[in-house]
Amino acid sequence: MRLLALLLFPSLLLAASEEYVRVSPRDHRYLELTGGAPYIPNGLNMIAPPGGGFEVYEEWLAKLAANGGNYIRVWLSNPFWDVEHDKSGVYDEAKARHIDRMLEMCREHGIRVKMTMEHFRSIGAGTQAWADKPLHHVSRGGPAQSIADFFDGEAPRAQFRRKIEWYANRYGDQPMVYGWELWNEVNAVRGGNYLAWTEVMLAELRRRFPRNLVMQSLGSFDTVRVRETYRRHSTMPANDLAQVHRYLDLGASLDICKGPVDVLAADSVREIAGYQPKRPILLAESGAVEPKHTGPFKLYAADTAGILLHDVLFAPFFAGAAGAGQIWHWDAYVAKNNLWHHFGRFAETVKGLDPAAESFEPSMAKHDRLRVYVLKGRRTLLAWCRDAKNNWMSELRDGEKPETLRNVVVDLGAVKARSARVYDPWTNRWSKASVKGGKVRLPAFSRSTVIRID
Repeated sequence: MRLLALLLFPSLLLAASEEYVRVSPRDHRYLELTGGAPYIPNGLNMIAPPGGGFEVYEEWLAKLAANGGNYIRVWLSNPFWDVEHDKSGVYDEAKARHIDRMLEMCREHGIRVKMTMEHFRSIGAGTQAWADKPLHHVSRGGPAQSIADFFDGEAPRAQFRRKIEWYANRYGDQPMVYGWELWNEVNAVRGGNYLAWTEVMLAELRRRFPRNLVMQSLGSFDTVRVRETYRRHSTMPANDLAQVHRYLDLGASLDICKGPVDVLAADSVREIAGYQPKRPILLAESGAVEPKHTGPFKLYAADTAGILLHDVLFAPFFAGAAGAGQIWHWDAYVAKNNLWHHFGRFAETVKGLDPAAESFEPSMAKHDRLRVYVLKGRRTLLAWCRDAKNNWMSELRDGEKPETLRNVVVDLGAVKARSARVYDPWTNRWSKASVKGGKVRLPAFSRSTVIRID
């Protein structure tokens, strides 16, 4: 019907850059543009430029776009963008022009931006300088007596509403804005009822940015203590996305955070899905860190093939997320190892898919060597086959080369098709495979491969 309408009424055809991202009314687990076209987020956290300049940042955007990327996340509270850096409640026009230019560059490259408003955790005497913002304390002319007062007090809340209004007046009608996020990992603050504050401010975002998604984020899901916080966060009525953060972290209390990255990533999506959030789920931050987030993973230097990035991108989507997982360490890992092509491999995997129309159901197929992640839709079946003997421990820590697997057969069950297409994301090649009784014999591959039956 939509295609017919566009043929009869060409004026209805909006340029993609003029459409907004929304939760699909056809299937609330997925996203689409306001014109109805599917939108599968494929990108990364790219918080700010290195060294305070745009040249490298635009180079990153160009490389992401050239590989099918369509999304980044920016911290507006990073010093490069932060309009509120000198005095609480005073906004710097020069810094705002940095944001203007960033949005224009993203528009040119077809990349949408999640705008994260704040990230600080204390307002004076904080142990983390990058997360301390003393200008909000009353001793510096701010409205809050403490970080708890910042979230609970009426005067600080009123000032934050004015900040939202300032952003809305300047950026409230921007289709390239994917959405507005209140805070980075708000449960890391040092006091205050941040969830009650979140409910109030999400409603304010919804009022001020009616065309954009609005959301909140929590810290890495690496301990059982955060389960109930995540449950409440994921089901808040005004929270458009059920976002989860999770890292490979050998200092985490949950053992799953120390094992294969595809397993920890997929599990995080299934955990959130178990809360029945009735909204899209996204692994919005992931990657690998030194124990207890004390720095980027030392084995990043060995991962020139990008196996960590590959697993972060693919595993969440095949576990039922609305898009690819979104990695951190955009500079120290992705750019440094020149891994931009992995976004292209994910884009190739999902090319032509309309997840909301397919209404995919995720599952796992049994196999003695592979972890087979299956998405079964109304017309399309996708399966991501991951070699269970290959992971960061074998390849990066122990230096074992990935084995080439031959004559591997995957049983997909009741599949009527006689043929399948198989995509190797490591060589960027498609090939054909026969299907007999639901069983697919795969071409030789290493690490992982994708089966697609349309």
